[in-house]
Amino acid sequence: MTIIHTMNHPLLPRLVAPDLRRRLRVMPAVVVAGARQTGKSTLAQDLAQDARRYHSLDDLDVLDLARRDPGALLGGAEPVTLDEVQRAPDLLHAVKQEIDRSRRPGRFLLTGSANLLLMRRVSESLAGRASYLTLWPMTRREQRGLGRCGIWEELLGARDLDWLDLVAAQPGEPDDWRTLARRGGFPSPALHLATDEDRDVWFDGYVRTYLERDLQALSAVSGLPDFRRLMRAACLRLGQIVNQTELGRDVALPQPTVRRYLNLVETAYLLVRLPACAVNRTKRLIKAPKLYWGDTGLALHLAGGVEPGGAHLENVVLLDLLAWRDARLDRAELLYWRTASGEDVDLVIEADGRLLPIEVKSTSRPRLRDAAHLRSFRAEYGETARAGVLLHAGETVGWIAPGVLAAPWWRVL
Repeated sequence: MTIIHTMNHPLLPRLVAPDLRRRLRVMPAVVVAGARQTGKSTLAQDLAQDARRYHSLDDLDVLDLARRDPGALLGGAEPVTLDEVQRAPDLLHAVKQEIDRSRRPGRFLLTGSANLLLMRRVSESLAGRASYLTLWPMTRREQRGLGRCGIWEELLGARDLDWLDLVAAQPGEPDDWRTLARRGGFPSPALHLATDEDRDVWFDGYVRTYLERDLQALSAVSGLPDFRRLMRAACLRLGQIVNQTELGRDVALPQPTVRRYLNLVETAYLLVRLPACAVNRTKRLIKAPKLYWGDTGLALHLAGGVEPGGAHLENVVLLDLLAWRDARLDRAELLYWRTASGEDVDLVIEADGRLLPIEVKSTSRPRLRDAAHLRSFRAEYGETARAGVLLHAGETVGWIAPGVLAAPWWRVL
């Protein structure tokens, strides 16, 4: 079992661990990517105990060897783990050559704090030789030691009529989503640090490290103050449709610079652009993506101490869904839906040829009007649409409208 070590919880399993081991039994290489401090090194080091050689490219001696003599790192009969491989992108060519000589499953486990497929400096994708996994910040259930995400798979697998009993049967007590949003999902602040003040110290160090080292390794950024202003502006627009021209105007940056900077943050898994549902039936749809952050605790820190709002609860739900989606073998899509007339649904799961719409409300007393856009979505897509789920901050589980189940967020997540 792959674990996160903490002071109070010595063994906290991660959702992706079983899938990672399964992929290593099949593919010559597996790449685990995600933001800094999500727990990738812990995953890699734990697997290194299974007769794997472990090398971290954060070690300058190892990095130098990777650049001068990659064969010294990659050769031999033992499987190899290479941590933070984005620091030496050319090493992937050597990995490809080794795999082409022997396609033995599990030869290479690579981790990276950047999306290698989006990095301009990476020309080798290991197509047909590698399987890719993303490690997102810890879900609420991972933080509680359950090693899993919300009950999305169970909802998809059950009949819509059985959802009420399924949700009502979930164990747990009411939880404060604002507290969860503030601590985020990075293991250190989420599990080790008890106060907002302590977490602010940690997040400040994280941002400085990202700006001064990781970001520069991805691409040269000459104006760090401008970049930080843009990140703050992006955090203040959580859950809104991305408008790069407007963002640039607010922080006095040209649109091409805004575009490049946002792409950099997305490459580092700190920014999430949620695509729009593009299936056009009878209504004209908004097609631009919505903007969310890769960790709500970090987003709140960068925003300058704002109070968590409804968009942060949406972000919490989205991150749980991303962890679920990227640990799933059968591909699912996560979207949002908005019409030109103003109807919108926060999240849509597209899986197995069906659409499951989800609305997120921070109210503890959901009303019939809160289900209006879910009902409109279901009317628009007919038999393709599953029943809608209205997640809220209260305790009520019940059918609030025909085909719309109201459920407490803490029972689903």
